[in-house]
Amino acid sequence: VDLPPPEADTNGTYEDVPNNNMRKVIARRLTESKRDVPHFYTSMEVELDNVLALRKNLAKNHDIMVSVNDLIIRCSALALRDVPEVNATYKAKSGKVEMQESIDISVAVATPTGLITPIVPNTDHLGLAEITASVRDLAGRAREGKLQPHEYQGGTFCISNLGMFGIDEFSAVINPPQAAILAVGGGTPRVVPTPYVDGAEEQAKPYIRTIMTARLSADRRVVDEATA
Repeated sequence: VDLPPPEADTNGTYEDVPNNNMRKVIARRLTESKRDVPHFYTSMEVELDNVLALRKNLAKNHDIMVSVNDLIIRCSALALRDVPEVNATYKAKSGKVEMQESIDISVAVATPTGLITPIVPNTDHLGLAEITASVRDLAGRAREGKLQPHEYQGGTFCISNLGMFGIDEFSAVINPPQAAILAVGGGTPRVVPTPYVDGAEEQAKPYIRTIMTARLSADRRVVDEATA
């Protein structure tokens, strides 16, 4: 039976909201990034239980309060020190890859006026307590609009963590001229199966672990898949 198409009301109301200067810059730069930078993605699931236990230990026995993100920043800095090919920038005009001497990790911070990425300089030389203090100071001043330009312009690698918003996983857009950005989701409890052992009288039981998904977006002009 032929039925007439339903009538749709297209007379809804809307409001045009003008972008502030920061959001205009974000829109322009990220559009350029997705258009001009050949993104590729690699993901890994990470067990967080030992990390969570370390946090409790530091808080209980040393009165040091660190977040999971602080530990991710520290681990990323050490990984960049071991794999310097990712700690590089691409120079579009010359077509050259510039290896960076220092490891300066940018940390994405949501502010009322838009996303900003303050930099933790020489991250690989900092301990956990120093990273925690630096991130808290930078994030606080970023939300108040009190950062100096040199505190958010530059950086050699970026981390964006949406775990606190209940996001399990996502893909982040590279912030040129950086060559990579790590997108971090929240940790969720999962049942982990154990391998079957042929001939064993009793098989090991599955167990529960807190799993986090980390996805690296990388510039293929700078980083290849095996390096990522």
